[in-house]
Amino acid sequence: MTQRKPPQILSKQVVAASRLFKVESLDLQFSNGVNRTYERMKPSGRNAVMMVPLTEQGDLLLVREYAAGTERYELGFPKGLIDKGEVPEQAAVRELKEEIGLGARELIPLKEVVLAPSYFSSRMTLMLARDLYPETLEGDEPEPLEVIRWPLAQAEELLTHGDFCEARSITALMMALKYLQSER
Repeated sequence: MTQRKPPQILSKQVVAASRLFKVESLDLQFSNGVNRTYERMKPSGRNAVMMVPLTEQGDLLLVREYAAGTERYELGFPKGLIDKGEVPEQAAVRELKEEIGLGARELIPLKEVVLAPSYFSSRMTLMLARDLYPETLEGDEPEPLEVIRWPLAQAEELLTHGDFCEARSITALMMALKYLQSER
């Protein structure tokens, strides 16, 4: 596979901003001389983590949380931003404590993913979380999250569950199942 030279960025400017997001316009020149303007979410420099918690009893732990984008409650795995000064593993344990009231002594990195690379630069590290222990931290959610236990033996049924549709959670589940199968 030939490695292409990335286009030259001729200019960048913020064209829209809200409390949470900034949209950046990029004027690009490709190596063949073609110029194009692209828009993207301005990089924040912050990445995120998502954990697939697995109990000793063989249950996956999910959370049901309101998602403003779909205007409904969605089922997915605990997740959150990596705070300044944290490494992904520290953020993972903190988020688990905030969202499901459990920490993890074992974190297994599964894959680093990007949601939509044409528009976002932030990366999310997917991890399997095991050897869970009770500990709660105050989170930033506006309401308590509903924690759902799902038997690992029925994990593939999640793929057809109507509330389990977030691509990152589906990817995390598939990567966790692949990892667990390789352990056997």
